[in-house]
Amino acid sequence: MSPRQLCVMIVTGEASGDDRGAGLARALKARLGDGVRFVGVGGAQMAEEGIVSPFDIAEISILGLLEGLFAYRRIMRRVADTVALAAQEKPDVAVLIDSWGFTLRVAHQLRAQDPALPLVKYVGPQVWATRAGRARTLAQAVDHLLTIHSFDAPLFEAEGLPTTFVGNAALNVDFSQADPARLKASLGIRAEAPILLVLPGSRPSEVRRMLPVFEDAVARLKADRPELEVIIPAAPTVAETVQTLVAGWMHRAHVVEGDEAKLDAMKAGTFALACSGTVTVELALAGCPMVVGYRLDPITAFIAIKILLRTRYITLFNIAAQAFVAPELLQDACNGEALAREAALRLDDPGLRARQVEAQFAALDRMGRGGPDPAEAAAEAVLKFLSDRDH
Repeated sequence: MSPRQLCVMIVTGEASGDDRGAGLARALKARLGDGVRFVGVGGAQMAEEGIVSPFDIAEISILGLLEGLFAYRRIMRRVADTVALAAQEKPDVAVLIDSWGFTLRVAHQLRAQDPALPLVKYVGPQVWATRAGRARTLAQAVDHLLTIHSFDAPLFEAEGLPTTFVGNAALNVDFSQADPARLKASLGIRAEAPILLVLPGSRPSEVRRMLPVFEDAVARLKADRPELEVIIPAAPTVAETVQTLVAGWMHRAHVVEGDEAKLDAMKAGTFALACSGTVTVELALAGCPMVVGYRLDPITAFIAIKILLRTRYITLFNIAAQAFVAPELLQDACNGEALAREAALRLDDPGLRARQVEAQFAALDRMGRGGPDPAEAAAEAVLKFLSDRDH
């Protein structure tokens, strides 16, 4: 092992962060070769890059005030495990990706353990939408921010946090090798069959809240459209849970796993029922129209939506367009009847689907579709940050 080998710690607590962490590791290895090694906390994709997590991140992939309270002791144990890993491996830099509650606590404890350790946050809290005070909180906790939104920098730099815009990895998903026919053949689906995608989220709590609602919508849609085929691309963090729950559905649904199947399905989709999140950007890139649904626990929803939310929209491309390009159904409005009604309108009207896809593409262009590879930009930013600190 070279004495000058750089040790990079990458930490995340959810599926989208696992994807970004794996991309960052690949980009750093492409630049540094054997001159870099990695430690950290992540999921299956980071594991493929050699980052062996000391625990399953599904344990800490949570959302909502009540869920956070119930999971607090477990999360703090995992924070301690993460900090212990840093004490053992002595990284030269720690990159903390998304997962606000978990990674903020990790940042505080890493700082207490080793004040000299450089801390980089990758993906900032959405202070433009809610809880503007988090910009100051983050500025006091880390040394640099890598942001996925071009409009983030002024909000964080105003609090004294140096910020680099690297772009959203979801905008650079490569669909060039996606093959809908391959997926249909593997599942025994007729080539001309309409495809309804169901994407219930990547957190266990999201799946528990959203999948029954989507099941109700599917049953209503299938009642009038028996030829409709249902495909559920399951995130690795929740695949087993999804398989178990879907096995009990009245109507057959194909649960698929892995990136290849997910991209094939997104290109094959006629329409999608989607849980709010990164997946909505990926669907839009694939040219699949959708309706977006989301449910939080009632207390979190009241505080987040009625008190804290500063934007009319929750879907990123809707925010970029400042319009409901895709319908958004939240809380009580997110029910099987309403989801099925919005889906039916578009399943039965190719022109409406085409207009929505065109509007989604226009919004993606405003978000920076086709820009530089965010993983490459993030790797460059991390290395520049470290170089600047050394001089």
